[in-house]
Amino acid sequence: MASKRIQGHWRLLPVFIICCYGVAYFGSLFTPGEWYQSLNRAPWNPPNIAFPIVWTILYFFIALAGWIVFISGNNQVKILWLAQLFINAIWSWLFFAQHWIAISLVDIVTLVILVAILCFSCWRQKLTTATFLLLPYLLWLCLATSLNAYILINN
Repeated sequence: MASKRIQGHWRLLPVFIICCYGVAYFGSLFTPGEWYQSLNRAPWNPPNIAFPIVWTILYFFIALAGWIVFISGNNQVKILWLAQLFINAIWSWLFFAQHWIAISLVDIVTLVILVAILCFSCWRQKLTTATFLLLPYLLWLCLATSLNAYILINN
């Protein structure tokens, strides 16, 4: 059933990949810098090299999930996918550019909730591939949320 829905829609996939890596590019404009290096960070903070590697993979998964959602899902999951991408896009600006640790924590908690609802909605609509593509993203966001919270509490 899913393969029939996907047939003929391959040409749309690059749109989602470009969109997601556009968000990644926007986020990369706001680098950690000296301010971030001076913060007390969580002992479980991954090494800096892990972030671009993990995010590169996750944005590809998010793009694939978005593509599946837009060719197979209802308007609710489409809106959820777009909303989470927007909320994702502004976190780096809030945290690294503005140094708004508390507001960035609100942003990422909102993002976790949106992605969890998106996963559940995809699962309910039997978009299991999209659900499984989004789960690593949700797990990484939970880790990132704990890192943001630690910084807020300890700085």
